[in-house]
Amino acid sequence: MKDRSSDSFAFEQPDPDLMKYYVICALLTVVGAPIVIIPFLFRYRTLRYKIDAEGISMKVGVFFRREVYVTYRRIQDIHVTRNLLERWMGLAKISVQTASGSSQAELVIEGCKQPEALRDFLYSRMRGARNESNHGEPVGATALASTRGEMLQAVTATDDAVLNTLTDIRDAMQELVRKQGASE
Repeated sequence: MKDRSSDSFAFEQPDPDLMKYYVICALLTVVGAPIVIIPFLFRYRTLRYKIDAEGISMKVGVFFRREVYVTYRRIQDIHVTRNLLERWMGLAKISVQTASGSSQAELVIEGCKQPEALRDFLYSRMRGARNESNHGEPVGATALASTRGEMLQAVTATDDAVLNTLTDIRDAMQELVRKQGASE
C-alpha cells in the first residue's frame, strides 16, 4: 500500500502475507487443511480492492462473485481489527460500516499492512464527502483541515463563535427583562 497522491490510495491486491496467514489458518485445522486451503486460495487470488475519489470497491469470488461499492458519503464507521496471528504477521482487517441496517460490516479490507494510514485516509475522505456543497466543493473549516491539530483548532473556533452568540443572546434577554420590569 503506497500513497500515490493526496487524492487516492494505491491498494489493488492484499499483501502476499495474507496468503501466508490463510495457509497458517488452514494448517490449524489439522485434518481439514487440504479442504480448507482451497477456498482460501480462491479468495486470495480473486480479492481486489479499488479506492478512488468517490469510494471503495471490492471484488471477490470465482463461482459466486461478490462486488461491493461503498461511497465515502455512506460510510458510518471504520474499525481496525487484528487477532493474535495477524498482529504477529503485521496484518490487519479494516471493516467499513454503513447505515444499511446490518450488524456486519458492508466491506472488509483484508491483508492490510498499514491499517492506521488507510483508516485515517478513509476518515478524511468520509468527512470531506459529508461537508461538500451541491457543487462538489468542500465547505466549512473542518473540510479544509488536513491534520487533527487543524481540525481541533477549527472546532475550537466554531465553539468560540457559538459561545459568543449564546452570550449575546443571554445579554439581550436580560436587557429585555430589565426593560419590561422598568415599564411595569
